[in-house]
Amino acid sequence: MATIRQTIFIMMNPLFPYLKNVCLTTAVLLFTACHSSGNQPGTSNTDSIPPYALPAPQPVTTADQTRIKQACEAWYDSALLRSGFNGGMLVAKNGNIIFEKYRGTIHLPGNDIINENTSMQIASTSKTFTAMAVLKLWQDGKLDIDDDFKKYFPAFNYPGVTIRSLLNHRSGLPNYLYFMEYLGWDKTKMLTNEDVLQSLITRKSELKNIAPPNKHFSYCNTNYALLALLIEKVSGKKYPRFLKENFFNPLRMKNSMVYGAADINQLKPSYDGRGRIMPVNFLDAVYGDKNVYTTPRDLLLWDRALRSGLIFSAKTLEQAYTPYSNERAGVKNYGLGWRMNVLPGGKKMIYHNGWWHGSNSTFIRLLDENACIIIIGNKFNRNIYHAKVLADIFGNYFGEEMEDETDNLRPQENDSLVK
Repeated sequence: MATIRQTIFIMMNPLFPYLKNVCLTTAVLLFTACHSSGNQPGTSNTDSIPPYALPAPQPVTTADQTRIKQACEAWYDSALLRSGFNGGMLVAKNGNIIFEKYRGTIHLPGNDIINENTSMQIASTSKTFTAMAVLKLWQDGKLDIDDDFKKYFPAFNYPGVTIRSLLNHRSGLPNYLYFMEYLGWDKTKMLTNEDVLQSLITRKSELKNIAPPNKHFSYCNTNYALLALLIEKVSGKKYPRFLKENFFNPLRMKNSMVYGAADINQLKPSYDGRGRIMPVNFLDAVYGDKNVYTTPRDLLLWDRALRSGLIFSAKTLEQAYTPYSNERAGVKNYGLGWRMNVLPGGKKMIYHNGWWHGSNSTFIRLLDENACIIIIGNKFNRNIYHAKVLADIFGNYFGEEMEDETDNLRPQENDSLVK
């Protein structure tokens, strides 16, 4: 006998008009049987992975709560509030939210107040989801991260580029944010991940700045656009659906989603530092390197999940948090989808920053102290990246400056990233 839930589910499915002449109960049973694998495009399979029961937050003393909250309040007021912050900030310890503030509106000016349920673009912080999705496929035996990318895309004509070298930005590939314009892409057409791949393959002779793989670190969005295609090829599911079914739904990240080409008209606006709206452009449909929309609270769930051992093994996390760019001295490094500061003695600050158009974010994870600092804004604010100073509330992290996304660009490129 079909349940009420199944009945509602089938009525909401796009296939329902074609089933309207069939007994509803029979249709539900047929639909459930035929689609139990969850591999059909356009279907929902939210029950394929049961919700994870994350470990309960651990206690934080009243004294520590007061100390942390006061320090965060003082920094928020001086660094963010005074610089026109528009977004949300959250600081947590042992899984407990200690400090949380939201300010502003989605539209400027507007009445759509930003709150704990307002999802915003986290830009390159999206790479943490892409990397961990690849590592989940590796953990499950679906791929080998030391495979050549060519194994999965035979026409890919860049010898020696492995999945690992894409993950740690040592592939030597040029950045599609720049080369697609150089190649003369029609800017009235939205670029897709497949377009990036085909341009790399068919127009290789025209591309500049191709380096031998594994020679040096070069932060490059192309790597993660290709990794999103890899996830789709290996899993048989589109990237947004893979993240939804494997991470967002089971973790109850109810305000998290990926925007792609079909969602361009639904994109939320972002603004430059002066409050001027940043127009959508032809690069906005590519995902994997960006285009995850989420909230500080949902990112806290992601942090807790990564610590829980429920999704990823210790071996997998060791791969993710290993520093792979050691040719230059200093604390700054990059793992597989994660930036890090590696302090003397091996202590690590694991983090990622993001910047796309007017949206920017930071996601700082202090593994030793079970603390995290999360900020997302939709009006560009460089001070978001300075939140690293709050790490010293929890432990001794004083050292070199943390990179923000602008550190990887030549001065003349800073503006091109946000057009």
